[in-house]
Amino acid sequence: MKILALDSSGLVVSAAVVEDDITIAEYTINHKKTHSQTLLPMLDELRRMTELDLHTLDAIAVAAGPGSFTGLRIGSATAKGLGLALDIPIIPVPTVDALAFNLYGSGGLVCPIMDARRNQVYTGLYAFHKGEGQDARYDMCTVEKQCAVDIAWLAGRINELDRETVFLGDGVSVYRDQLAELLRVRYSFAPACCNRQRASCVAALGTVLYEKGIAGTAAEHVPDYLRLSQAERERAEKGDQGIER
Repeated sequence: MKILALDSSGLVVSAAVVEDDITIAEYTINHKKTHSQTLLPMLDELRRMTELDLHTLDAIAVAAGPGSFTGLRIGSATAKGLGLALDIPIIPVPTVDALAFNLYGSGGLVCPIMDARRNQVYTGLYAFHKGEGQDARYDMCTVEKQCAVDIAWLAGRINELDRETVFLGDGVSVYRDQLAELLRVRYSFAPACCNRQRASCVAALGTVLYEKGIAGTAAEHVPDYLRLSQAERERAEKGDQGIER
């Protein structure tokens, strides 16, 4: 199965072509340019360097949210456009789940954190359990599904579980000091090689989801924002104030 994977949900933008458990090519940038400036040129470079015939793709896996509202729209719009043109399905991969998949097979808890502003993070808690048999694969189990929560709540939940935890994601640099103050368990931070979004992980987890029947048409695909945008929140607050008057 040949999958084109996209992730523009956070500060990083990443694209990859994965076929049958082999990463053919991956292009990842964590720099100042906006995703609208980088994603399509990256895809064109991937296609050119690998001599990829887009019509040989079986599906498109895209980080479907949560994350940056603009970034999610860019990734979803790109995936939808290609999916419609090629008439292939889209696999919506939860952003935080895909980030956790960077640490496939890790012991203890895996906790991705993405800065969601307002002292909140997009996060989740995961653990990997190996199946039966010598060559069995690990299953990623969700301890807490992806959500937008206060960093203090997250630290409290990890303390309750009382398990060693490894953190990754762009929220680490923002909340490292607060975590040090709040946590009562052993913890560590993932190294640079695996602490940000990677499209190859979106593809790998997307393959697992596809085998479970989780995919849809390009026309049906919509991002999962998890919470209202700032403009929507402000509009709702103004509406509530109007009702009070």
